[in-house]
Amino acid sequence: MRSKTSLLGLGFLAPALIMVVLFFLIPVLLTGVFAFTNMSTATGISGGDYQITPNMLKSLNGHEAFDKKVVKDLQSTTYLVDANSLAKAKAAGVKQAFLIEIETQLNGKTFANRRNFERALKKLKNRPRKTRELKKAAEPFSQTILNQRYSQKAEFVAALQETNIKLTNDQQAILLDRAYTGWSWTTDNFTNMFARPATWFVAFNTLIYVSLTLCFNVGFGLLLAITTFYLPSGQAAFFRAVWLLPRISPPVLYVLLWKWFTWDTGFLSSLGSYFGLPAHNYMLGSVGNAWSVVILINGFVGASMGMILFSSAIRAIPTSMLQASEVDGASRLQQVRYIILPQLRWPILFVTSYTTLSLLTSFDYILLSTEGGPGGSTTVWALEAYFTALNNYAGNLEYGYGAAMALVLVSVGISLSLLYLRLFKFDDLVTRPRIEG
Repeated sequence: MRSKTSLLGLGFLAPALIMVVLFFLIPVLLTGVFAFTNMSTATGISGGDYQITPNMLKSLNGHEAFDKKVVKDLQSTTYLVDANSLAKAKAAGVKQAFLIEIETQLNGKTFANRRNFERALKKLKNRPRKTRELKKAAEPFSQTILNQRYSQKAEFVAALQETNIKLTNDQQAILLDRAYTGWSWTTDNFTNMFARPATWFVAFNTLIYVSLTLCFNVGFGLLLAITTFYLPSGQAAFFRAVWLLPRISPPVLYVLLWKWFTWDTGFLSSLGSYFGLPAHNYMLGSVGNAWSVVILINGFVGASMGMILFSSAIRAIPTSMLQASEVDGASRLQQVRYIILPQLRWPILFVTSYTTLSLLTSFDYILLSTEGGPGGSTTVWALEAYFTALNNYAGNLEYGYGAAMALVLVSVGISLSLLYLRLFKFDDLVTRPRIEG
């Protein structure tokens, strides 16, 4: 009977477990995998080719393993007459009589550049009379590795050898690494992340954002819950409904109302104009304005949830405890300090943990209001990861680097959760009540 009950319980839990695996464990796992790659728009998310580009060769100038001659040889284009190039010329539509004459008189010869090769072709009797056709006929004989794509490593190595450029093993290894256009496994994302000064600036912004907004959410939510608890039921219900509006409003509409309220053409500036004050953008006019608005926008949303949870928890406190305290002459402040707050340890733990994780990973209200401005002053870690991996003005989306930033957020969130459990003495909260005999 017990085994059947266990199976029935697992059956009920199965949908929840599937949702956890699909929407939490797998995304976290994939984030961890991508964090150790250099995936980007340039590399793609699948395999890549090998290609030497002018920009890549430019980056080799000054490299200790390469001298100027090797870089110049890799950039150059030579012309070789052999069986392969003759076959390419035939496939390109070069006339047979001209090909026979090229094979007879120029086979096996190498020319350092196009000009020398075209001079040799002009001496042949069956050459094309038009300059454009002559240049077209010369193209299949060109030998260059520049801007050529090779799908396999072996093909690229063979092409390097065909150039007759003498490369050391180290030089060939560097070329293989830099010429590969696909992604590869790397730990450079984390090394570069913590080496950039901008990373610490964004981390400091995140610390300010999370700590101040968290204090506002929990503190203001508690204040609303306690004050409405002592109001008559009708008035309490009205004020709770009013403060719940920010949470149930669509984010775009909610932020749009804040813009109407704070922009230089909005309500505050219009009101100030009656007192002779100049128009001012109270959202983006200064760094202080931006942070104040960001914290208030997110704070009112978070405080409404805390208010509902704290209100429910306060109503669950036995009324006999409050009535007994009133008989003993306790004031409202004493009731709050010695009865209500101690009974709210579990709700405060939950709201604090949930709000912290939510603030660490959310950026939608910041994106809709300030877009991280002015001058990146309100850019937080999650928003920077979003810009890096999914949407930026540069156009090159760095999926691997963005995933590395997200993985750092996951690690920080888990660490803070464990810290909260210890600070709030979670073991004591879930301990079975002692039964006195």
